[in-house]
Amino acid sequence: MMESEVPLCNSCGEQVGVGANGDVFVACHHCNFSICRACVDYEINEGRKACLRCAAPYDDDSVVDDVELKVSDNRTTMAAQLNNSQDVGIHARHVSSVSTVDSELNDESGNPIWKNRVESWKDKKNKKKKAPTKAEIKAKKEDQIPPEQQMEGKQLTEAAQALSCVIPIPSSKLTPYRCVIIMRLVILSLFFHYRITHPVDSAFGLWLTSVICEIWFAVSWVLDQFPKWSPVERITFTDELSARYEREGEPSELAAVDFFVSTVDPLKEPPLITGNTVLSILAVDYPVDKVSCYVSDDGAAMLTFESLVETADFARKWVPFCKKFAIEPRAPEFYFAQKIDYLKDKVQPSFVKERRAMKRDYEEFKVRVNALVAKAQKTPEEGWTMEDGTAWPGNNSRDHPGMIQVFLGSTGAHDIEGNELPRLVYVSREKRPGYQHHKKAGAENALVRVSAVLTNAPYILNLDCDHYVNNSKAVREAMCFLMDPQLGPNLCYVQFPQRFDGIDRSDRYANRNTVFFDVNMKGLDGIQGPVYVGTGCVFNRQALYGYGPPSLPSLPKASSSSCSWCGCFSCCCPSKKPSKDPSKLHRDAKRDELDAAIFNLREIDNYDEYERSMLISQKSFEKTFGLSSVFIESTLMENGGVSESVNPAALINEAIHVISCGYEEKTAWGKEIGWIYGSVTEDILTGFKMHCRGWRSVYCMPIRPAFKGSAPINLSDRLHQVLRWALGSVEIFLSRHCPLWYGFAGGRLKWLQRLAYTNTIVYPFTSLPLVAYCVIPAICLLTGKFIIPTLSNLASMLFLGLFISIIVTSVLELRWSGVSIEEWWRNEQFWVIGGVSAHLFAVFQGFLKMLAGVDTNFTVTTKAADDAEFGELYIIKWTTVLIPPTTLIIVNMVGVVAGFSDALNKGYEAWGPLFGKVFFAFWVILHLYPFLKGLMGRQNRTPTIVVLWSVLLASVFSLIWVKINPFVSKVDSSTVAQSCISIDC
Repeated sequence: MMESEVPLCNSCGEQVGVGANGDVFVACHHCNFSICRACVDYEINEGRKACLRCAAPYDDDSVVDDVELKVSDNRTTMAAQLNNSQDVGIHARHVSSVSTVDSELNDESGNPIWKNRVESWKDKKNKKKKAPTKAEIKAKKEDQIPPEQQMEGKQLTEAAQALSCVIPIPSSKLTPYRCVIIMRLVILSLFFHYRITHPVDSAFGLWLTSVICEIWFAVSWVLDQFPKWSPVERITFTDELSARYEREGEPSELAAVDFFVSTVDPLKEPPLITGNTVLSILAVDYPVDKVSCYVSDDGAAMLTFESLVETADFARKWVPFCKKFAIEPRAPEFYFAQKIDYLKDKVQPSFVKERRAMKRDYEEFKVRVNALVAKAQKTPEEGWTMEDGTAWPGNNSRDHPGMIQVFLGSTGAHDIEGNELPRLVYVSREKRPGYQHHKKAGAENALVRVSAVLTNAPYILNLDCDHYVNNSKAVREAMCFLMDPQLGPNLCYVQFPQRFDGIDRSDRYANRNTVFFDVNMKGLDGIQGPVYVGTGCVFNRQALYGYGPPSLPSLPKASSSSCSWCGCFSCCCPSKKPSKDPSKLHRDAKRDELDAAIFNLREIDNYDEYERSMLISQKSFEKTFGLSSVFIESTLMENGGVSESVNPAALINEAIHVISCGYEEKTAWGKEIGWIYGSVTEDILTGFKMHCRGWRSVYCMPIRPAFKGSAPINLSDRLHQVLRWALGSVEIFLSRHCPLWYGFAGGRLKWLQRLAYTNTIVYPFTSLPLVAYCVIPAICLLTGKFIIPTLSNLASMLFLGLFISIIVTSVLELRWSGVSIEEWWRNEQFWVIGGVSAHLFAVFQGFLKMLAGVDTNFTVTTKAADDAEFGELYIIKWTTVLIPPTTLIIVNMVGVVAGFSDALNKGYEAWGPLFGKVFFAFWVILHLYPFLKGLMGRQNRTPTIVVLWSVLLASVFSLIWVKINPFVSKVDSSTVAQSCISIDC
């Protein structure tokens, strides 16, 4: 049985067998559920003609029709099948093994297990009893199979039964989408041929600028479009995960998970929000001994520490309440704020009473935390002191020792019902002047080392302090991928989409970013996996240590079943014979460069303590991971766990050591292992390095969002957030990790994945042609010139085809992704708003920072606020990024007025060309409308400085064109003189 490649039936535990064509028998082609022909026949005879897993009807007519055939001599048929079944195993059955349950078996030499099974079916049919359950069938078979074969069969069943399933987008939706993309490419080629071969001599500068901008837009579209060529969706089977790893009466075999929560300034990141995130983690639906929560306080604030003490105390009441009544979400602030019927599906009579008591306890908890916040508003001159009278070690946030405090878990603290609670650990890494601390990336790396010393879970889930667990089964969803025997070993992380609370209904500034999370990320999941977005991600700890996947991908070959261009298993790419490249040997040798600092020792558990120390010394692990033997030993444990050879009393001291400010010096931290340094968007850089090593990632989108967070909904804060993201992309573009030239040696990054990463780092540069293109309509209206010559019928059809292809591409994309038209339009509008403001400033700031060492900060200050619902939406803040889009709006409005005035003066002939110019001007104004609406605020309030700068720039721009007199034809002075002479006064 161990040598057979035929999967086992999920109903009876026997092998599925093969069909008439020699392939493995498949009853349901929708989900490929493993079930043998005999079990299918029985289900159909009982009137159930649908798949047991997905409930889809059996679409193969032979599966249903063969059951209705009556075979007179079943004994001969059965004997032949039993003889043939010896080729695939003693318990194997072919497709036509039995045609009716009314036949009798008298052959004593037949398979006794098969006889008993058929007789059982016959008895149940004659007695008209209810169909047996899977558990009854399985139990009966296990009683008759020897224990050795039962163990082998169980292992094969677990290996064959996947914990997740890939659901490709239906071809009826995807094929037209791909056809339109190719058609749009063809139209774009013809469009550029026409544009380049038909220059506008009267406005050559405008024409040339517009063509350059259009070429850049086309390249940007290609970088964004083709990574979405093969989108996929995935579903998970959490019940199967529990059945496999949580057997009744046995300890849970689920993998442990370390949660990371990072915070810096408690006055900007409210401790109450951080506390809710921690509470939602402690209450997840997962074995408590497998969960540890580490909170990084990078500001060393006593307020954060004291609020965490209150949170740990409240958790003793909150966690058992959540698990007793299975409430969602398990963050109290958001649970009690829900405007739903909280009694739905609740049957315990004590629920209402306990809920009221818990709400009162939470309100008291809020009052205590708010009191701590009010107290922290004014720092004492002598600094903060703790309850025992000693000074708080973190009074100087830039010069303080490392601090670690374990609140729950190993301290023996239990909840009010006496149950164990997950471990909760406070961490504040050491900071000293003169050391580079690398902001969030450095804090995350410190948590990696601390958690490895204390708990060393094989998986890590990182969350921002304002992202709480909205789905208590989110960890189980991730484990369906990471613990899958076939898929899991090669996964570096599982990324969840970001979802947000508190956003205005119309999502004016595209805070939900739905197009990216529901379209682009699904496309990447069909290649090599989604990019890492900074939060809501479950990591494989081994991938963070810089190790490569167990099975490194080979160089692209035509014989491979997976397309090396897009990663899909289809015939989208033509096969080629493998060419003998003379540089092949050199490329193979270059593969090891990505793992230069990595020493992948898989058999560390087989060595004794002395041999381990010798290995660590011989391989110079200290140069990679730092001077901590305890931590280095933990990196060699693929399945996690703390080594038994380590003294538990010394773990805290070792943990303090690994977060010292000088620990990372002369190591690979931030270069090859952990979160990668060098950009404020360390998330993109970290995921990119993992994919370059050959890992792949997975996108998990459960029906109930796994995590939810808060987003800045006012205009200034939103632009400031986008500015930071764009600045990080510019930093990566100017670094050695740029996807345009990094990672080619190994050949492990698929080309479409590289295109996607290239798009993430070049998109800020689109701001330059975008600003120019938004100014061109106003220039055309003010000068009376245009960037396009008089159109012929063929050219008009070409332009019309281009616009139609753009619209159809978007419509088909919305069709397969499920994104609404409103969300798509908001995304388009904010692409223009962010492009002409935040992205533009990010380009200049990035070049100043990376090339000249000048770090420019664009400050944001609050001007007004509103206490009503979504009041923050109407807050007006002054920031320099508001000036360019405001100027563009004013200039285009002035241009529209000037254009109509000029058309009125020139007469009927001027109205035709005017409409084309006005169309482009209104295109700009329409895309910038949400910006204009946000700029005016609820009561039409706008910062005076914004109006002054914008009016000044628009006035200067207009006066320049007035000075050159664009509306009056140029007349020679001699002609004017002759006209004057001829006049008889």
